[in-house]
This record gives sequence, C-alpha cells and structure tokens, in this order.
Amino acid sequence: MPALFESQVSSLPLIHKGKVRDIYAVDDHHMLIVTTDRLSAFDVILPTPIPDKGRVLTQISAFWFDRLSHVVPNQLCDLTLADVIPDAAERAPLAGRSVVVKRLKALPVEAVVRGYLIGSGWKSYQADGTVCGLTLPPGLKMADRLPEPLYTPSTKAEVGDHDENVDYAHTERTLGPEVAAQVRDTALALYKEAAAHALERGIIIADTKFEFGLDEQGVLHLIDEALTPDSSRFWPADTYAPGMSPPSFDKQYLRDYLETLNWDKTDPGPALPDEVVAQVAARYQEALERLTGETLAD
Repeated sequence: MPALFESQVSSLPLIHKGKVRDIYAVDDHHMLIVTTDRLSAFDVILPTPIPDKGRVLTQISAFWFDRLSHVVPNQLCDLTLADVIPDAAERAPLAGRSVVVKRLKALPVEAVVRGYLIGSGWKSYQADGTVCGLTLPPGLKMADRLPEPLYTPSTKAEVGDHDENVDYAHTERTLGPEVAAQVRDTALALYKEAAAHALERGIIIADTKFEFGLDEQGVLHLIDEALTPDSSRFWPADTYAPGMSPPSFDKQYLRDYLETLNWDKTDPGPALPDEVVAQVAARYQEALERLTGETLAD
C-alpha cells in the first residue's frame, strides 16, 4: 500500500491533526483515529513518510490494549471502521490504520515511565544527579537499569512545541492529587507488566509514555497509543550493555541520523533518503513481530 502522509475523510468532520494521528468526530460519544505514516522527531513532523508505519503502530497498540485491559480500561469500542465509513472507496486507504474509539476527556499530561537511564533522563542525571526532581544513586552509567522504574511526567505539547519534563507536584496541581496518583500508579503498573512480556520476547523497554483520558463518570482510560516504537525505546536484550546507547527498534536510529545533519531541530525538517526510510520501516516491523508474534496484517 502507498504511504499515507495525510488522511482524507470527507464524510466526517476533522477534530484534530496531531504529529501522527488525524482525529475525526463520529458522534457525541465516538471518534475515528487514523494513524498516518507521518514521522516526527524532536517534535517536528518530517516531510518523508514511512510506508506502513501507521498500520504497524495500530496493530501493536491493539495488541497491548487487549493484553493490558485488566489493568485499566482503554479507548476501544465495538464500532468498526465500516460502521462509520460505509463508502468502500473512502474506507480503503484507512484500512488497518484506523480505530473507532470512545470520546474521552484527554488529560494534559504525558505519563512517562523510565526503566533505564537514557535520553533526557541521562542528560539530567549527568548535570545534577536527578531525573525530574528525583535523586538517583551516584555512579550510574548511560543505559543502566534503574533500581526501580521511575514515573517522570511531562507536559503534552501542541504540534510544533516541545514537551517539557515536570515534577510530580506539577501533575498534582494540574490534575488534582487523586487523579495524579491514579495516573502515576497505573502507568507504572502498565510499564512493569509490558516490560516483563517484552523481555520474554527479547526486547528491553527502556522507557515509554502513556496518555490517559476520563469518561463522563471520571473513570480513567488508556488512550492514544500504547507501547509502540513511536512512544517507547525498545532495545534488543541480547546485545544490551550499560555504558553506551544500545541499538533500537524505534526512532532512536532516526534521531541518531538526524544528529549528523546540519539541522537546528526546528520546522521544516529534512527529507529522508531512501536508505533511512527503509531502515526505520524495518525496525518498526521487527518490533511488531518480536512483541506480538504477528506479522503485519494484510
């Protein structure tokens, strides 16, 4: 199937266009989420799509939503794509990359969980021995496993802006103490169970971010995506060693490539060469196969 950079759904009103997902209103209680093949890095949408990326993300998320549904309810509902897009021609480009979900109130916090010291957490630790205000033991190396997974929330930025790490007190002020604690505890529980499953499949989940929403009764739900190469760092367990940035099945390969360019990490982003597109696509599909035991659905 050709890459889909931008969806076109004339029969439904567009609610929001994010870095990767286009969201359409179905009715007062449901939305259609289309996961495109857009790729963002450093919070900039790059001009080159990755073929099948949206279908891979959708299939991985569906796996985790099902596997982790006992931990927290999620956004999925019983409606199918055919139920809301009856026209076959309009529906065809959306197949495999779209889900109909409950219309929930998204919380303005990204629930980041870190099991290993890498990325912005490593940079912060090098500076002052802390990550998001949490003091860590001295002497840790890059990519070290942390004594316990850390909940390190961030703000949820609009397209074109940057997420910012915040401390837990910020989330209490934003969400209220009860919801903030529920988000933290749920994110940690999701990470720990997912990390154990992934390790059995030869993948270390170094860190990940979750998004949550509330229904009309105030019940917490897992929304957006779950434990994908877009929202997580996945490392091969058989070659992992502290002290270096491990190879990965996620966007780290792309980030490393972009760091070699003379680009200031602002819009517009650089076009990607075919070799980089192929390498990113291969890593995403290997993550799908390793984590779920499935290949990309036809």
